[in-house]
Amino acid sequence: MWERRSDALAPRRVFLRRVGRNLLAALVVVAVSLGVGMLGYHHYARLGWADAYVNAAMILSGMGPLATPQTLGAKLFAGTYALYCGLLVVFLAGVLLAPFAHRLLHRFHLDREAGKRAP
Repeated sequence: MWERRSDALAPRRVFLRRVGRNLLAALVVVAVSLGVGMLGYHHYARLGWADAYVNAAMILSGMGPLATPQTLGAKLFAGTYALYCGLLVVFLAGVLLAPFAHRLLHRFHLDREAGKRAP
């Protein structure tokens, strides 16, 4: 999937395909996470679907919930979902930045190797 140290830099279309694949994977994870959050808020907090969507989206985006959970189950779900979403942001940042970091580091390595070979 990734070029090795001795390989040439991947062509731009290969790089953009990697970026697109990682972006698609991140969007799928966000959609599934939003769905789980909506189900949890609907079930545990007894919110309607629109309110469950807003609360899950706000937590997922890092803004915080709109409705204060009233029951113990709702509070436990909201806290667990908030922790999950906080870790998810870090994970997805890594997934989205991985192709750029790899390309940058590979380019630096190629530049360094080219400098060693120069007379």
